[in-house]
Amino acid sequence: MKYLIVGLGNIGAEYANTRHNIGFDILDEMASAHNVSFKDERYGAVAEIKHKARTFILLKPNTYVNLSGKAVNFWIQREKINANHLFVIVDDLALPFGTIRIKGKGSDAGHNGLKNIQSILGTTNYARLRFGIGNDFHKGQQIDFVLGKWTDEEQKVLNDRIPIAIDAIKAFGTIGLGQTMNQFNNK
Repeated sequence: MKYLIVGLGNIGAEYANTRHNIGFDILDEMASAHNVSFKDERYGAVAEIKHKARTFILLKPNTYVNLSGKAVNFWIQREKINANHLFVIVDDLALPFGTIRIKGKGSDAGHNGLKNIQSILGTTNYARLRFGIGNDFHKGQQIDFVLGKWTDEEQKVLNDRIPIAIDAIKAFGTIGLGQTMNQFNNK
């Protein structure tokens, strides 16, 4: 069985280690833990991991967050992956920092990457992992916060939280969405 795991983020050195790139960060850690590297392919960087007789295709779109749907659609079709085997990882301002929330469907909740994916796929019925980045910013400073670098304190917490997100990705492919939500939504 194949799964498409999409981590949203923006390409380029200026976006490295920013809150908006948590999807990239999680997939980078997952690939590193499995000793695989990303290769530049059409619409993104791709790596493949085998785990418990499942194939996880990790995709970091190179279309920028707000246009991620094009990359997702291309890789779903290329790899012949059903939308119920799609798992998208995004940052979420509405969740406290480090919180992991998994859903099987839903609105874009104001996230432009999800909005674009839903527009191009024509459905909201796909799994997503929302990683809380908090909302510690002053009015009018949302963009600077989202595109801002992690603080040293936040980086320490990420070192503990990213492995949990990786475990949730593996669980999605092995025990299914329902059990994954039960196991990880309150961690």
